[in-house]
Amino acid sequence: MGNVFNILRPFIQGVIRKVRKQPYPLDPDLPTSQLILIAFRRFAWSVRGIFRILLFQRRLTLVFMGPCVKIRCHSRVRLGFGVTLDQGVLVDGLSRDGVIIGDGVSIGRNSIIRCTGSLSALGVGVTIGTGSGLDSFAFIGAAGGVEIGKNVIMGQHVSLHAENHKCEDLNQLIKDQGTTRLGIIIGDNCWVGSNVTFLDGCRVGSGCVIGAGSVVRGTIAENSIVVGIPARVIRIRGQSITQVEGGKS
Repeated sequence: MGNVFNILRPFIQGVIRKVRKQPYPLDPDLPTSQLILIAFRRFAWSVRGIFRILLFQRRLTLVFMGPCVKIRCHSRVRLGFGVTLDQGVLVDGLSRDGVIIGDGVSIGRNSIIRCTGSLSALGVGVTIGTGSGLDSFAFIGAAGGVEIGKNVIMGQHVSLHAENHKCEDLNQLIKDQGTTRLGIIIGDNCWVGSNVTFLDGCRVGSGCVIGAGSVVRGTIAENSIVVGIPARVIRIRGQSITQVEGGKS
């Protein structure tokens, strides 16, 4: 049995490398037995994903789908090679531009992507760039359009709200006053902590780090490190604390 395990480990690692299209070293302390169990689970997810894409979209690509994944309006959803939709994910593609999820993107357990909140006005849609990942319980409300760049990583419970309610008329119910839709854009290579909220109209440059629990609005310059409610820049990546303090003085 040990010899079989020794053969399977490099084989599985080779498969992972082909799917990810880049080297992916495994921790030497990872038990081979657990690696095999994980591989079998991923294989089952791939069978489910390939079958559903073939059935509803009449095309062939490798997609991993966990149990209880729901995709609505399949014709407006485009999943790239090696996309993972973990258990309980909901992707509702009903929108003008649809949902486009790039190669190798991972959507965490029980996350929701919803483009349209009202049938009286279809939402714009969502684009998520290659290699990005959203952890569990993420929420993307994309009525005004959401663009997430390449290689963006997000923690748990991150939410994006690309729509805002009008509320100025005191003689009319807020729910009847309509909405504004400015959209949300997040650049490439950003790291977003858990429980971050992105508000409609925000623009986040590439290379930014968003601290856990922050509320992001407005424009954030590239390579900024921001924290707080509302989020404010505390440092620029690549600058030392001494440089930042010297600039303030």
